[in-house]
Amino acid sequence: MMTKPKRALTIAGSASGGSAGIQADIKTFQEFDVYGMSVVTAIVGRHPITGKNVHPMTIEAIEAQFYTAKEQIGFDAIKTGMLFSKEVIETVAKLLADADTEHIVVDPVMVGKLKSKLLKDDAIEALKEKLLPRAAVITPNMYEASILLDDRPLDTLDDLKRAAIDLHALGPSCVLVKGGRLDGPAVDVLYDGETLTTLTAPRIDTKNTSGAGCSYSAAIAANLAKGKTIQEAVQIAKSFITTAISHSFTYTGIAGPTYHAAERKYGEAHAIKVEAEKI
Repeated sequence: MMTKPKRALTIAGSASGGSAGIQADIKTFQEFDVYGMSVVTAIVGRHPITGKNVHPMTIEAIEAQFYTAKEQIGFDAIKTGMLFSKEVIETVAKLLADADTEHIVVDPVMVGKLKSKLLKDDAIEALKEKLLPRAAVITPNMYEASILLDDRPLDTLDDLKRAAIDLHALGPSCVLVKGGRLDGPAVDVLYDGETLTTLTAPRIDTKNTSGAGCSYSAAIAANLAKGKTIQEAVQIAKSFITTAISHSFTYTGIAGPTYHAAERKYGEAHAIKVEAEKI
């Protein structure tokens, strides 16, 4: 008898270029042999005449997608990405309360790779109050972590560690602060309320990292769905995205996508250096 794959839902924006958002998440789920579903919160695609870049879904459409996935398939893990507005965040927080899984990954997406604004200013407090406390792990990059901490400057690894501790106080079970803007190796910091863990990988010299954050958090969600611990899921996901970045590419010269199939196609997995300290 066939073993049914585990299930993961992404609640995020649809990136028309295919490199980020829902598209990146579904590709990532597939690479981990996890059945992927989606709730599209908005379509991201720039109109050549109006210049409008974000086209939101209605609350009714968001709810309809969620309950269709819940009733037809069910969830082993859920990740959120671009939610865009206070109303959507409040709606998603209510939906997550009805989700029957504790494996919730919140990627607090605020700005796209091409500087598209993906979260309204009045949504930040709703994100902090309504959504972060529901998360098993949140995955802000340095820019997002700074905003969540009232625009605190983050310039060093020690800054990232303190940010992870302070973000944990907002309610998530774990915090992963990604150090993509630091000099040197690619270092991220994971905090679970007791232990600070630094995860270090080689820094890949490329601008083609569109969708890297989405894919990283989706890989965490996929591995939580498969029963991994948060630390195991983060370590596996960091190796996966490092390999995907190392084989990234561009078709047009602008920041291009990571290559989700790289680990499978080339049989590569990047070793991640892990160091832990009790707090």
